[in-house]
Amino acid sequence: MLKHLLLIQSLHTKRRIICCKAENLTSRRLWWVCSFNCHTGPDCVLQQSTERKGAPRNQVTKRHKRERSACQPILDCFDQQYSHELGNLWTSARAVLLDPPSWQYGVMLNRFATLTDIKHILQSQGFSSVLQQTGASTLLLNASSTVSKQQVEKASLFLPHSVSTCPPTSDDSHLHLDHTSHSLSQHPQSEPQSSSSLPRPLLQCYIHPSALRFPSQAHWPGQLKQYYLLNAASLLPVLALQVRDGEKVLDLCSAPGGKALAIMQTATPALLCCNEPDPHRRDWLAKTLESFLPHSLSSRVIVSSQDGRSFGQSEAGTYDKVLVDAPCSNDRSWLYSSNGQQGEQRLKERARLPGLQAQLLRSALSSVRPGGVVVYSTCTLSSSENHAVVEAVLNSCPEAEPEDLWEELVIPFSNHFTFSPAHPAHRHSQDDTVSSPRHKHGILVVPQPGRTWGPMFLCRIRRKK
Repeated sequence: MLKHLLLIQSLHTKRRIICCKAENLTSRRLWWVCSFNCHTGPDCVLQQSTERKGAPRNQVTKRHKRERSACQPILDCFDQQYSHELGNLWTSARAVLLDPPSWQYGVMLNRFATLTDIKHILQSQGFSSVLQQTGASTLLLNASSTVSKQQVEKASLFLPHSVSTCPPTSDDSHLHLDHTSHSLSQHPQSEPQSSSSLPRPLLQCYIHPSALRFPSQAHWPGQLKQYYLLNAASLLPVLALQVRDGEKVLDLCSAPGGKALAIMQTATPALLCCNEPDPHRRDWLAKTLESFLPHSLSSRVIVSSQDGRSFGQSEAGTYDKVLVDAPCSNDRSWLYSSNGQQGEQRLKERARLPGLQAQLLRSALSSVRPGGVVVYSTCTLSSSENHAVVEAVLNSCPEAEPEDLWEELVIPFSNHFTFSPAHPAHRHSQDDTVSSPRHKHGILVVPQPGRTWGPMFLCRIRRKK
């Protein structure tokens, strides 16, 4: 199986890139163009690997770096804003964002598929379980009422605990759709046939200390993929949501579907409504769900096409948990806008995003029941789209109360992610990230060398009873 994986990696030498043409954005297109999420989805990432001359066939090979040009208007804007908001932390974050080959990717396993040899292959290449190392299984235990402590401990025996040294590789694209991905197995396993046979919830995500890139799997109609590639920091909003079995959950801005899949790895909700108003992105979402979830969950996982801003009126107080992974000025993708004209257009649209984000967050707070929680997240470092949006909504919604995530997420994950307080007033050095003052309006993951995860901002808000 390992030789088969290495053969697949060596086949990814031909690029097929679909570039988005720059054009004027209407208010409707702002919804989905700005919400392109580089944190999730193997289809979001272009792969390329080249085998080193003379390298033994059983060793991981390196990918050759290819220069990519950042969009200067976007970079100038980032320099001006983030140097003020992040201080010295921006210098190192900037270096990471300008070096796509250094970006790391996590491998989230699919509990609904047969995972023969996958863990062994990951472990043999130096991957390790980020959740096991952080003790985050406690969060999963609290979120799943049907899993006993003994079951979690027994499962942990099969998770790798050590990290071996492998030659680093890198991925040099993240903006384009790759339709040439290959399956790890020529014969993916069939899906479970009934909900009674579903495996117990246990979120498993493997990461590597370097930019080693696991190959993505092709879509096989009627078959389930074994794993999903993502930026590991994108799991934090799902962990913060703390979904329990039997709850009603709304993923308000769901496409391309990575966080919806993560939710289904942590629990078996009575209902997961995945909402996406744009037809193109909704098709993408539906294909993602089809590739990872069995048909037996079709009554539990549904796709909606509403404007997210209307849920607060049409389904007031309906849900136990709501995730708002909001459309944002995605730093990783926007920095590589195809040309200056597209960059200038995106900067104009950027000023309108906080208004849309605040509307979505207010809608989410209206759609959640009293006592329920809403998690708001973005994949940008911008304080105007992060803590400022949360603060504006809290000021207008007296029934909303923010919750501190420092003890729950920042401390356990500080060995893997670099956190910064969300408020621009809290400036600090790179070595002072964990001990810095907390901010009740959210936590922020900042990409750093060797820990390139993020950007990822998240905040949890509870609706008072």
